[in-house]
Amino acid sequence: MVGSDELMSGSGSRLRLMAVHAHPDDESSKGAATMARYVAEGAEVMVVTCTGGEAGSILNPAMDRPDVLANMSAIRREEMARAAEILGVQHRWLGFVDSGLPEGDPLPPLPEGCFALTPIEEPVRELVKVMREFRPHVVLTYDENGGYPHPDHIRTHEVSMAAFDAAAEPDKFPEDGEPWQALKLYYMHGFSRARMQAFHDALVEAGIESPYAEWLGKWDPDRADVMERVTTQVECAEYFPVRDEALKAHATQIDPNSRWFVVPLDIQQKLWPTEEYELVRSLVDSTLPEDDLFAGVREKVST
Repeated sequence: MVGSDELMSGSGSRLRLMAVHAHPDDESSKGAATMARYVAEGAEVMVVTCTGGEAGSILNPAMDRPDVLANMSAIRREEMARAAEILGVQHRWLGFVDSGLPEGDPLPPLPEGCFALTPIEEPVRELVKVMREFRPHVVLTYDENGGYPHPDHIRTHEVSMAAFDAAAEPDKFPEDGEPWQALKLYYMHGFSRARMQAFHDALVEAGIESPYAEWLGKWDPDRADVMERVTTQVECAEYFPVRDEALKAHATQIDPNSRWFVVPLDIQQKLWPTEEYELVRSLVDSTLPEDDLFAGVREKVST
């Protein structure tokens, strides 16, 4: 492996963050306010989307129309472009086919040629190409469970972990760009029980029907809260409105009248003004817990 200090030389003065996601809309529901904050602070941010989201269901009744169904692939690309514009991020498609979420008992086989069944070296190579071109200092991806057990999310985790290492290895894909070593890798974590409980209690107190009552009632008391894994909380409440606009850009997937928008913004900003991450790889020194994904990186990059 080429040393990280050597790779940092001549890297430019702007901090760079890459978020690797499975489908269009994932970037807006996981870490969007964090990305918007760092963009506003002058960092370069890139979202990489592994699949086109072709197998996604229409979850917004207003978009459940024959013309939308007939053009789902093109529409999801348009939605992604709009969300990227709202967030102020660069965007790349990795180019693989959505595997869909299998349902039934027994589960049906995944479709031939889909992302989850593609030999892993292919998407790893494509992601390495993008990493070596963009040269991120920090990479975000999903945990080993994919955040939730969608086959594309699990494969995104596998691909991201492999590419993080391969991008720095001169003998891996030598024809696909100069080696680059990112300095930190995080898992993105979404809803925790603690967060749901805080929002539920606030809604009940305000006399608003809570969408979390059923979830909390069914929560296995032996199930660990993801907050036990969180190392890093990034304050980004100011950018929650940007996050919500990016979500709404994915009109086929996001119903503006859905649970995503039940909790008033002022309650969210007051009770839970952060987004959560777990530091799993680091080549720099930083003290846990953190409040900045670039902690320890800023000292390496002149700003």
